[in-house]
Amino acid sequence: MRAILGALTKRYPEAHTALRHESPFQLLIATILSAQCTDVRVNEVTRDLFRRYPDVDAFLELRPRQLESAIRSCGLFRAKARNILAATRAIAEDHGGEVPRTREELMRLPGVGRKTANVVLSSAFGTPAIAVDTHVFRVARRIGLAEGGTPHRVEEELMKALPEDAWAATHHRLIQHGRQVCVASRPRCEICPLTRWCDWYREHRPAEGRRAR
Repeated sequence: MRAILGALTKRYPEAHTALRHESPFQLLIATILSAQCTDVRVNEVTRDLFRRYPDVDAFLELRPRQLESAIRSCGLFRAKARNILAATRAIAEDHGGEVPRTREELMRLPGVGRKTANVVLSSAFGTPAIAVDTHVFRVARRIGLAEGGTPHRVEEELMKALPEDAWAATHHRLIQHGRQVCVASRPRCEICPLTRWCDWYREHRPAEGRRAR
């Protein structure tokens, strides 16, 4: 485990969320928008959105159609707009305008699941948490860090396997590794620094090599 963490740290020394934000509230909105959407696209949308509507009070003035129009290119824009506005009202009415700092309270907000809550806890508040998105789920299972069949189970396994102070950074490094190297369709094992520990590589690559010969 220590060797894997060391290799990931060397490969991705600057580990942080790619979602641009200036406050916990902005990160919450950006993370909701990121569902089934790339971070690049979300950052393009929020650049103008957060300039015009930077905080809770400003979002409270938005009408559904206005927000839908602003976030349309993120996909699922009607559902996202509905959840974002409902979550904003809940933050204003139930939490004094401040994004709550516990997973339980975050997950009571409309549109906020466990992954989104963990992103906010980790990246906005520095609370140890592991958000399991599709990249983390895939890479952790391929390498052999986890075997669970659901994101929640993989999260639990990673929490047991990793030192708590490494949860947040490892989460970001697994995401970067999944985007750049351990991609879904054709993982780039030839440039991967983790092959010596990787279960998927041991199972698949030798067979591919024999077929090539």
